[in-house]
Amino acid sequence: MLFPATTLEAVERGDVTLAFRRWTRPRVRPGTRLRTLIGLVEITSVGVVQPEEIDPEDARRAGFESRDSLLTFLAGRPGGDIYRIGIRHAGPDPRNRLREQDQLESAELAGVVAALRRMDDQAQRGPWVLPVLRAILRRPAVRAPDLAVELGWPTDTFKRQVRRLKELGLTESLGTGYRISPRGRVVLAAYDLASRSAEGLS
Repeated sequence: MLFPATTLEAVERGDVTLAFRRWTRPRVRPGTRLRTLIGLVEITSVGVVQPEEIDPEDARRAGFESRDSLLTFLAGRPGGDIYRIGIRHAGPDPRNRLREQDQLESAELAGVVAALRRMDDQAQRGPWVLPVLRAILRRPAVRAPDLAVELGWPTDTFKRQVRRLKELGLTESLGTGYRISPRGRVVLAAYDLASRSAEGLS
């Protein structure tokens, strides 16, 4: 479930507390937390409504100027039911704090390195973690398709792997491209050293 940047800003201010979507089935449920540009957006309610049940206040709370403009928006998405979805800003993305943590205890650092090793060992393409991290380190704020071409990968595959690194707090998405986080620089150095040591023993 995606939101325009202007809508997210209004959610953060508390001005927008509803969203309307036309779906063939519900794609979120109460309690779901979505990661967005403003941090976490929580789904507070989900329910099917008929067009005649939508009033001007609903439209205002969804960020539309009028009920008619909301109905026009929904009419442009034919098929399925209309869902009325309650939303609220639920605080910062916990990954934001994680990626700034560059003082890792030895046990924590070893755990992250072990997780990266498992990712590499399980990859059908072979080890990929260091090539991806190094590409982002060399070329921050570069479009994902350009970095994918450099590695000889499909763009979707590259983005999927970067998301896995982002979950560990190692990368940060920018308006265009990515950069290595402070935590990522520490982990990259440790994993690079561990990989070189392993190669020396083989």
